[in-house]
Amino acid sequence: MITSMPLEKFLFIDIETVSQSASFDSLNEEWKELWEEKVNRSLPENVSVDEYYPQRAGVMAEFAKVICISIGYFKKEMTTCQLRIKSIYGDDEKELLQSFIQTVNQLEASNNKWSFTGHNIKEFDIPFLCRRMLINDLTIPAYLDFQNMKPWETNLIDTFQYWRFGDYKNFTSLKLLAAALNVPSPKDDIDGSMVGDVYWKEKNLERIAIYCQKDVVTVANIVLRFKNQPLLKEEQIVFAK
Repeated sequence: MITSMPLEKFLFIDIETVSQSASFDSLNEEWKELWEEKVNRSLPENVSVDEYYPQRAGVMAEFAKVICISIGYFKKEMTTCQLRIKSIYGDDEKELLQSFIQTVNQLEASNNKWSFTGHNIKEFDIPFLCRRMLINDLTIPAYLDFQNMKPWETNLIDTFQYWRFGDYKNFTSLKLLAAALNVPSPKDDIDGSMVGDVYWKEKNLERIAIYCQKDVVTVANIVLRFKNQPLLKEEQIVFAK
């Protein structure tokens, strides 16, 4: 599907999430108990429940929140093709999710043949967004409600799933896949494991948004590699405010 699909049909997406509280100690007693129940069976040896909270709470939808969503799409301009990227970020998760839905609705109105595209979005980004929308009393848009879609109706392309080629034994990170395909991976001052600290200790949302945007660029280049097309040049990447 990737190889035959026109570039303008890909809608790239990447999200960044953090724990809802800065630390385990800042939770009330009820949520401390719920956290202990959640991780009781998966807790690594010699790691306490409070130490595990900053390590894993940010990827568990019940204990986390979305702080950044980056969206990218290809657009032809004259004789070249641009990748346009927009990031929605902030502390108010409900407002952020509403802005995301509004943005995608606008794209849906002009082009309803696109597919969400990203790395591991089938098992992480999309389910996470849906869960957080429900928690924030928001209606899940039809284009995100994959549970009620038939397999051929699902508008989703996952580079992680595509790379598996039917082999379900191993996980391949975005960084590893990029390296394997000779796609330049951003040399950033942070990685995914540092997002929580950058948010809670530095309060630097813009730094997180830049990191998120660069992952979108990496996925777009991986799609180009799958399609056996040239990688993006710096001047082809446009960041929208």
